[in-house]
Amino acid sequence: MNSFGTKFSLSIFGESHGNSIGVVLDGVPAGITLCEQDFEADLSRRRAGKKGTTPRVEPDQPHIVSGVFDGYTTGAPIAILFNNTNTRSKDYSLFRESPRPGHADLTASIKHNNYNDIRGGGHFSGRITLCLVAAGVVAKKMLPPAVRINAGLVELAGEKAGEGDWGEALSSAMRDGDSIGGVVECKCINLPIGLGEPFFDSVESLISHLAFAIPGIRGIEFGDGFNASRMRGSEHNDCYINRKGETATNHAGGVNGGITNCNPVIFRIAVKPTSSITKGQETFNFISDRVEEFHVPGRHDACFALRTPVVVEAMTAIVLADLL
Repeated sequence: MNSFGTKFSLSIFGESHGNSIGVVLDGVPAGITLCEQDFEADLSRRRAGKKGTTPRVEPDQPHIVSGVFDGYTTGAPIAILFNNTNTRSKDYSLFRESPRPGHADLTASIKHNNYNDIRGGGHFSGRITLCLVAAGVVAKKMLPPAVRINAGLVELAGEKAGEGDWGEALSSAMRDGDSIGGVVECKCINLPIGLGEPFFDSVESLISHLAFAIPGIRGIEFGDGFNASRMRGSEHNDCYINRKGETATNHAGGVNGGITNCNPVIFRIAVKPTSSITKGQETFNFISDRVEEFHVPGRHDACFALRTPVVVEAMTAIVLADLL
């Protein structure tokens, strides 16, 4: 299904090259100030146009069509609409017969018996993350004022921040008609103790659930993550230092037993290289019935990880708003 959440829920709709995309939010309390200008700061962080992002630049102007009156939420469902104005659908006409490697063209066509909208990736496109960012703007307004969520790139093309030339790595991939991936780290501070449940609704489970709703996410780790498997218990255990439950270290990433423990919740997600690249590849042609060389036309990000941090912040805020 295309919905998430219980107390605070969202449903997304639309396709990359359709008339519009949007999100419907339910569970938003009445009396929260909200206007279309509130979305600009986060939407601008996701907007294309910078080096390494798609040349397809949309205005991304939100239209609040329900749930807000005189600048305040009414308690009714909030519908937010974005019009698609800059599309070149002809670039995607070949993808039914020659599906792009690494993309959902083939799997979507099989699942939906070729009725899926293939233009721009349809409902499988990263364009739909715009709806998550919009939902995140509202979710952040629902959180306690002290809660802060900050995400940023910590690794690009295998090079950690400060250890490599990210600009050259990006330029090199673009010269080759290729793409690169990256790692985004997110930190949430001032969360109360006890958010989440053991097992199925743990904080890690819910954040991971929504993290993988972002197209191109290949992995997630909390705290020391996979490195914890290489440590001893005496190294990984976080020793308590006061009655609040604060610890001298934060190897667990702010979560014990599936619930928040008052330390910052810290996690990292791996963003794969963009699948749509102009560099020659091979794919199966369903018309000729053989493997052929294939070049992907159209406008695509050389590194979608550059625009992912604000999406990660948004999905984290959505999870927390549903838990609080």
